[in-house]
Amino acid sequence: MSGGYDLNLFTSPPDCNFLCSVCHGVLKRPMRLPCSHIFCKRCILPWLARQKTCPCCRREVKQKKMVHVNKLRKIIGRLEVKCKNAEAGCLVTCPLAHRKGHQDSCPFELMACSNEGCTSRVPRGNLAEHWQNCQHGAHQRCPLGCGATLGPAERASHNCYRELREAWCQRQERSRTLVLCLLRRMRKVYRSANLIRRQLGQLGEFLEEDDALLLGAPQEEAEAPPEGSIGAEMWGAQGQATL
Repeated sequence: MSGGYDLNLFTSPPDCNFLCSVCHGVLKRPMRLPCSHIFCKRCILPWLARQKTCPCCRREVKQKKMVHVNKLRKIIGRLEVKCKNAEAGCLVTCPLAHRKGHQDSCPFELMACSNEGCTSRVPRGNLAEHWQNCQHGAHQRCPLGCGATLGPAERASHNCYRELREAWCQRQERSRTLVLCLLRRMRKVYRSANLIRRQLGQLGEFLEEDDALLLGAPQEEAEAPPEGSIGAEMWGAQGQATL
């Protein structure tokens, strides 16, 4: 089995410096020997187990002297490659390092039917349709991951994304109603607070006027001599003498 990447995987022919001298494929997990020659890890380890020499220059090699060439691995990872399902119709190209991520979502990737007893392998894009018509279909969990258990008839109409969106819209509407109610109550509280503030101000002015009247009354009483006092008698005697 080849340790490197197949040349047909790439959209354009790779540089010859990226090729392994053992498998003649593009270097995969490249390792450099002390003599500076580079090979795929899966190619050089079995070779050294038999030969103990470099495949190119035949110099003796100690396995512990080999090193991973991570910089070269990153450069190769940026090379543009085709999808492994290109022959099935997938036209996507991407960097080699991202190929696995695309493969996990490629609609042309063959998937095994999850129904017990079914041995069919169908493209991911046709899997939902297959489940609807699968003769082995029974109650299965939703393939989209919502957790619902569905029968063959329910799977035809089940759309958890749509249901989730409808539930989200309903919750948003309830939240909007609650916010509007809260704003109305806050405005009512604000008006009540202003009314209480004005009434307290009026009460304060009334109390200040009342205090002024109470303080002025004793002064007027002190200035007027009381009836029957010595001062009144003196004023009465003087009045008689004058007469």
